[in-house]
Amino acid sequence: MNKTRNLSQLFLFMIAVELLFSAGFASAVEKPRQGEDLLLDTYHRNMARLETNSFGLPLFLESFERADRVHVDVYGIFDYPFSSVVNVITVPGNWCDIVFLNPNVKACIYRELPGAWLLTFYIGRKVYQPPEDTRQVIYHYRNLDQQQGYLDIILTADAGPFGTKDHRMRFEALPLEGGRTFVHVSYEYSDSVILRLAEKAYFATLGRGKVGFTVTGTDRNGNPVYIGGPRGAIERNAVRYYLAIQSFMNTLRYPEKSRFSMRISEWHDLTTRYRKQLFDLDKKDYLTFKTKEHMNQVMLQRRIGTGFQ
Repeated sequence: MNKTRNLSQLFLFMIAVELLFSAGFASAVEKPRQGEDLLLDTYHRNMARLETNSFGLPLFLESFERADRVHVDVYGIFDYPFSSVVNVITVPGNWCDIVFLNPNVKACIYRELPGAWLLTFYIGRKVYQPPEDTRQVIYHYRNLDQQQGYLDIILTADAGPFGTKDHRMRFEALPLEGGRTFVHVSYEYSDSVILRLAEKAYFATLGRGKVGFTVTGTDRNGNPVYIGGPRGAIERNAVRYYLAIQSFMNTLRYPEKSRFSMRISEWHDLTTRYRKQLFDLDKKDYLTFKTKEHMNQVMLQRRIGTGFQ
């Protein structure tokens, strides 16, 4: 009888294990699929916004603040096949060349560890700064999902500059008809009560002219009033990174030795279209600073010994 009881218990245990693993496997399969379906649904619901918007490009954004969390989503269409976008975005080193175009990123290096990629952003002021005068933010790069028709990449950092934390930068993409790609760039982070007070003081004084893209109303002359504060700041940065990816893609068809100079020039031209939000430096100054900072980035990467792309 004991033998029969033990066999019965073993049989029930095996069934439970099978159900557990089956449920886990189903969740692993369904979760990315849900991401793909959600992104496709977002595209279909917002086709009109992609065609007509204030950007003058197939591009729109949404953002929100909840408690200590600030989040922005940027959606747009690249005139490149999905496979071309995948070939760029799935190379961790390419992200350093992309984020580097942001005036506040003074350098970026990448390294491979067992089972992980780390990207170090050197964050500073918009004027030229050597790496040793900047704050380092370490991001973990992960390819969450890559299929024939869907890509999901995420960069996460536990701690950021000025006391911010839980930084998450995400990139999603799926193919469209006509050799185009629908892309989603999101960015979010958390801050503290002390930082919120400092931000409030800053945006009420020195930063009061800095705005994002979301229209909150109109002034007495009927002109749009744009969102300010942390939400405006994260909108500006997300659009900067979106245009950086686009600039990177646009220059790949040229000889490699010409790409960097063309990339920084194009990025400045793209961002200057949105002068109220994104203009920071005259083009001559931006090109001069970035050229010097690029030399620093190359030297930092060579020290790691993984090569520079």
